[in-house]
Amino acid sequence: MNGESINGGRLQGFTLNIVLAIGLVVAMALSLAAGKVWVAPSAWWGNDLSALIIMELRLPRTLLGAAIGAALGMAGATMQGYLRNPLADPGVFGVSASSALGAVTSLYFGYTMAAWLLPAFALGGAAIGMGLLALLAGRTGSLILFTLAGVILSSLAGSLTSLMISLAPTPFATTEIISWLMGALTDRSWNDVKLAVPIIAVGMLSLVATGRSLDALTLGEDAARSMGVNVLRLQWLAVLGVGLTVGASVAAAGIIGFVGLIVPHLVRPFAGHRPSAVLLPSALAGALLVVGADSAVRILPTVSELRLGIAMSLLGAPFFMVLLFKMHRELA
Repeated sequence: MNGESINGGRLQGFTLNIVLAIGLVVAMALSLAAGKVWVAPSAWWGNDLSALIIMELRLPRTLLGAAIGAALGMAGATMQGYLRNPLADPGVFGVSASSALGAVTSLYFGYTMAAWLLPAFALGGAAIGMGLLALLAGRTGSLILFTLAGVILSSLAGSLTSLMISLAPTPFATTEIISWLMGALTDRSWNDVKLAVPIIAVGMLSLVATGRSLDALTLGEDAARSMGVNVLRLQWLAVLGVGLTVGASVAAAGIIGFVGLIVPHLVRPFAGHRPSAVLLPSALAGALLVVGADSAVRILPTVSELRLGIAMSLLGAPFFMVLLFKMHRELA
């Protein structure tokens, strides 16, 4: 690849990031206005009820949605680059299920009085899940081992979560667990933003640090080692980054699936196929997708608000099936 092609790719990626950033700003403005009751921008500042709704309810919800979308988008792009598999996603490999199990454990035992306990349990579950994946894959980062470990991890975490639901001490605990597992940004406050966003930021910094190593890894592990890439360090940076981003996201909003699967596929044709070039656009597109979807579930003419996690599953499952059919045709 000559220098002109590289510069052209960088210019294309820069343009894509600008377009996505503008789209995100527009989506966030729409998110502030949207709801069962629309609030015009002229009423966002003041001392009346409309301004209070914006500052205390919709603004933290919008910021948290953007942070979670960015985190899940970048985590998905990192896993796809690391595993060299376009179907890789934190949810597919059991990370979300492990994090959810940790949070459900907190809800099951009633550890919700302290605001930091549920996020701590969710992060602990994500860390254990990613740690098991990394240990099972060893130094090779084998896709087969990661996939098998993810299937086992998802199955085990899902079974234990179902067990806790069936053995919940009170009907209120059961309702709380099920409602939380559906995933939503409803009634999120500034406290949720303060808890989740710093952890997400640290996780995303770890993921950004994998960029150049992921590029080298596309040539194969042996070639990457010959180029000076420490594969074990790369693996643990990915483990740390995905664990923190997914754990904080699940702790703040429950399970919101398929974001990490969808957005890298949408931006890759425009950003280029280098894993490092896909990371930032995936974060911006993930934020745009979650903020837009959250606005949509608020304005739907339903009696109660549709859960964001359900909406993303309804969008993501068909997308996943289309990808599978496309790969099947290419291999046939």
